[in-house]
Amino acid sequence: MTRDLTTPTVPAPAVPTPAAVLPAPAAPAARRRGWRRIAAVAMVAGPGLVAANAGNDAAGIATYASAGSQFTYGTLFFMVLVTVALVMVQEMAVRLGAHTGKGLGALIREQFSLRLTALAVFCLLLANTGLVVSEFAGIGAAFELLGVPKWTVIPPAAILLWSLVLFGSYKWAERIFLVMSLAFFTYPVAMVLGHPDWGQVGEHLAVPHIDPSKDFVLLAVALIGTTVSPYMQFYAAAGVVDRGAKPGDYKLIRADAVLGAVFACLISLTIIIATASAIGGTGPLESAAQAAEALRPVAGHGAELLFAFGLIGASALAGAVVPLSASYAVGEAAGVERSVSRSFRDAPLFLGLFTAQIALGAIVALTPVDVIQLLIGTQVLQGLISPIVLVYLLVLTNRRAVLGDAANSPRYRIAATAVVAGVAAMSTVLLLQTVLGWFGLA
Repeated sequence: MTRDLTTPTVPAPAVPTPAAVLPAPAAPAARRRGWRRIAAVAMVAGPGLVAANAGNDAAGIATYASAGSQFTYGTLFFMVLVTVALVMVQEMAVRLGAHTGKGLGALIREQFSLRLTALAVFCLLLANTGLVVSEFAGIGAAFELLGVPKWTVIPPAAILLWSLVLFGSYKWAERIFLVMSLAFFTYPVAMVLGHPDWGQVGEHLAVPHIDPSKDFVLLAVALIGTTVSPYMQFYAAAGVVDRGAKPGDYKLIRADAVLGAVFACLISLTIIIATASAIGGTGPLESAAQAAEALRPVAGHGAELLFAFGLIGASALAGAVVPLSASYAVGEAAGVERSVSRSFRDAPLFLGLFTAQIALGAIVALTPVDVIQLLIGTQVLQGLISPIVLVYLLVLTNRRAVLGDAANSPRYRIAATAVVAGVAAMSTVLLLQTVLGWFGLA
């Protein structure tokens, strides 16, 4: 037989090389891992994000808006430094909670004397008293912008916030707090609509602006007080414990704290930029209505609505978180039951103190108070007290007896000490300027 030359030969099947088959599933696998990380962070989002966002409360908004109206973009670089400080402070607070299973108040009671414990709790209560009043004053001022008398909204708001904590679980309350945080997105919108000078914004973000005037130092300390508030550290650590986090959850808890701090400070920067682009250089703000007027050029007749919505959400969030932080601190220092998930019978001191703060804040806010001056004044007080609380936090995170291998490393210890020293220095300068002013020397 002769071979048919027209019949095609069947080539041997090609053997795929490893290089041909491995890259294909690599990208989807990487994407799946990326989505899993994002989902994990979203699921763990809680104490760190809530605590940091609570710092952008009514007092915070007033302080940031005043920074923009007084010094335009002059405080932006300072806020970058404050952002770094907040990230480190919040990380240390949640690390204590995750690795020890105890809140900041309980650790202070265990590691320090009774007098030093009383000092820490007293400082927190002193700073928080005015702050709780300012939150309800902020709610009232926001509704007054919409033509609603404050006496018709403050009592119902107080009852709603009280009920949220008293009759809910921690997990449920935390989710409500996170929803309240959505109100902060009104300020980036206002910033973009304001068409700021981005060249100047970039320059002031990168280059320090030095102003030795008393007004600038006063505002700088207020910015520290509203951004690195003492109550935030107590709440962040206690919140981690209340949600039942373990040392194995620390990486996700840390991500929550860091991302929450960065997000909160970005919102702060947008408030400063939005106000600076509208009425920068016109001087300090004197009322909530004037702050709303700052947004009128960029948001038209919806300025009041935009400002009011952000102010209501921010005030409501902090109106619950601020008294909770004091209740956690006192309950931990006293060694009694403290949890949002407990009933009044199980945790009478914890929930009783929370109830008293809500009632006091609402009652005083119904009086004819100067809202803006009250808000900024409480932040200055927070700034003066912050160094005291930060020293406790630094000493605790430095101790291996408390955290073991999770204690601050030598480099972290140096950086954290620099942060605490910087905050203390600003507070000392303000205190000296105030005392010298009494004698007409400053």
